[in-house]
Amino acid sequence: MTPLAPALSAFLQSHLPDEYGASRHTIAAYAHAFTLLLRFAAPRLKRSPSELAIEDLDVQLIRAFLDYVEEERANSTRTRNARLAAIKSFFRFVEYRCPACLEQAMMIRALPVKRTDAKLIDYLTQEEIRALLSAPNRHTPAGLRDRAMLHLTYAAGLRASELLAVRMDDFPEDAYSSVRILGKGRRERILPLWKETQVAIRAWLAVRPGNAGPELFLNRDGHQMTRDGFAYRLRIHVTTAERTAPSIAVKHVTPHVLRHSCAMHTLQATGDIRKVALWLGHASIQTTEMYLRADPTEKLALLEAHHAPLIKPGKFREPSDKLMQILAAATQRS
Repeated sequence: MTPLAPALSAFLQSHLPDEYGASRHTIAAYAHAFTLLLRFAAPRLKRSPSELAIEDLDVQLIRAFLDYVEEERANSTRTRNARLAAIKSFFRFVEYRCPACLEQAMMIRALPVKRTDAKLIDYLTQEEIRALLSAPNRHTPAGLRDRAMLHLTYAAGLRASELLAVRMDDFPEDAYSSVRILGKGRRERILPLWKETQVAIRAWLAVRPGNAGPELFLNRDGHQMTRDGFAYRLRIHVTTAERTAPSIAVKHVTPHVLRHSCAMHTLQATGDIRKVALWLGHASIQTTEMYLRADPTEKLALLEAHHAPLIKPGKFREPSDKLMQILAAATQRS
């Protein structure tokens, strides 16, 4: 039997950060997935988590865990797939280091993900964005900080992790006309900033504690702003924005919705999906195509360019063959 603890520790503490180059958010998500898995497996196997072996995590147990995640924890299919992705990544690591577990690793890596609906993205209109950016109080340090965070997130189309990782030295030559962003996959990009965004950042820097850490945005204790802290401040300003833009009240506004809003407005302004992909730092343009599904502009242009097809009505004849009749009935039901 191959002990699980040394392999899992090496995977989380060495392989993911040093060899794979994973972000701390990815490592935390993978660690949480295995925390849930071991809490599920240990009582079933009547052993403590540190006594478990890699061979104990067989296909049957992983399937049972995935069912537990969906049914008892009431997690979504996307969350279930994310837990499975973490487990598969670990067994990809294992198969090269533990030859005795090769067949087990291959079987677990073959477990299928569940298909999910490709829903349209949520985004804010330009009127709603203006109301949100104007919501923070400009006469308090917290309001100036929040205004700078909202401006930078929207203007640069940043993920929450990218925003909170921005440091004081990420502005080339101490000018605030552009910012250096380290995105997913350790891909860097330089983004120009609007004058309004530059003004908001400079206003925050004028009241930012000077003896704090290198991160641009700090919480009230002088430490780096957290994802939960940013989401909490955003909810407060969404409530304020409802007074001038009531339509925002029916939308579920998260930090990522600001990124979606930037992408949609960039697409509407340029009509070029490649520029949106470049701005957001997508590795593949296929990721960016979801914004085309949500934007009706190009679909309306197709309607205007083409007339409705003239289809000549025909007659339907019942198939005489019994098998063909069964197939025809199935086709009509679908």
